Amino acid sequence: MTQRGSALNFRDFVRELLAAGDAVDIRTPVSPSLEAGAITRRVYETNGPAPLFGNLTEGDPGFRILGAPAGLSSLPGGMYGRLAAHFGLPRSTAPRELVEHLVAAMHADPVPPRVVGDGPCKENVLTGDDVDLERFPVPLLHEQDGGRYFGTYGFHVVRTPDGAWTSWSVARTMLNTRNTLVGPAMPQQHIGMIHQMWRDKGERTPWAMVLGAPPAALAAAGMPLPAHVSEDGYVGALAGSAVEVVRTESGGLYVPANAEIVLEGWISPDETAPEGPMGEYHGYAFPEGKQQPVFHVERVTYRDNPILPICVAGLPPEENHTIWGTMISATSLDVLRSNGLPVSMAWCSYEAATCWIVLALDVERLARTQMTERELADTVAEVLFGSHTGWLVPKVLLVADDIDVTDIRQVAWAMATRYHPGTGEYVYPDAPGIPMVPYLTAEEARTGRGGKSVTSCLLPEQLTGHTPGIAACFDNSYPEDVRTRVLDNWAEYGFSEVR
Repeated sequence: MTQRGSALNFRDFVRELLAAGDAVDIRTPVSPSLEAGAITRRVYETNGPAPLFGNLTEGDPGFRILGAPAGLSSLPGGMYGRLAAHFGLPRSTAPRELVEHLVAAMHADPVPPRVVGDGPCKENVLTGDDVDLERFPVPLLHEQDGGRYFGTYGFHVVRTPDGAWTSWSVARTMLNTRNTLVGPAMPQQHIGMIHQMWRDKGERTPWAMVLGAPPAALAAAGMPLPAHVSEDGYVGALAGSAVEVVRTESGGLYVPANAEIVLEGWISPDETAPEGPMGEYHGYAFPEGKQQPVFHVERVTYRDNPILPICVAGLPPEENHTIWGTMISATSLDVLRSNGLPVSMAWCSYEAATCWIVLALDVERLARTQMTERELADTVAEVLFGSHTGWLVPKVLLVADDIDVTDIRQVAWAMATRYHPGTGEYVYPDAPGIPMVPYLTAEEARTGRGGKSVTSCLLPEQLTGHTPGIAACFDNSYPEDVRTRVLDNWAEYGFSEVR
């Protein structure tokens, strides 16, 4: 019996988007070579519905592509609807509710996956000489890309040699040959850590890749959980039910039973090939690629009429910001709270391309700590930059909790009116960080250190528990009866509904 619901079944997820008007079934012929990517980029930049391409000019008949699976929506009351659907939450779910849902699941007992004998992912099987990845509509996403990217919204499955840790992790893969892919496995990433364990034994790494995964599983795979924590148990806690998995034939790994496409094989211990360049999460397309590990595909299984989800990375917001950024927000909030810091909310502003995180501080609790601004910044840096999640985000902004950190306009206002030039920024040149940040020097990128800062947008009085003045705005500047009358009569005044 196939699991149902948008969190645990990608097909149900797509059906729900279509039913809500947050996806469009495109029957016009579309080429996977740039056209599908161009349409998807336009969708991100207009908050349009997710495009489901059902009449592709390349690839086997019946194969489909879904673009912008976690893009923002322009539908009234459902800006974060696609993101919420990944977790089976209502379309009206707000960012704070999303983050707290993720944090609560981190503290719930893991729900281990349930092994089943078969599943929809095995409706079609390719082995041996029949393995030809070019049968799929592998898209060329940007004109500047160095190749066609099969995996932009899927996750790798690898397991340590002793079997104690299974990692589900999101990372891209580019088509290399008809039966190989190439992509990054950085040593700081969990896939890179496990790959190194197998290399140390002189063996190739058993590997699988899941595309069109249960949305909650994809989100968990993109969450920067600590090393040696298996994401598959977190999926169950997140979705409220164990995810069903089946055993792969070639590597003995376990993958979601109702995934759209599963690739099985191994990562070479020493073979590399050119990968990229590619339009990146930080919004830039640089001209150089890199040598990266080669992934050998020995077996492919897929559902009838499979759907390949894609993320067309670039200017925000896209999935690197909406999914990855939200998961980073939750893990950061949890690690800061767990260390006793008075942080009420953490948010990776989507517009900042996962290059900063904004922390809202409870100023009354902050005052009780009697920390100076410098002590606060150093403590935040020590806790956050020393964690796996903090490794990913180079800049931290500190604001008081009168600021809604999910509203970029309020964050910009706080920075403009509360940050003191020359005294409000604290730099941490020895802190570890992801080497893909565009502004890093060559030495910082090589060593994986530097380019990290904490910027205070706190007024001096807020360190003592007080905020001077109030924001002159609709909520603060009018009595309740006036505000209620204005809201009740908004349409009658002639205005359209507020989204």
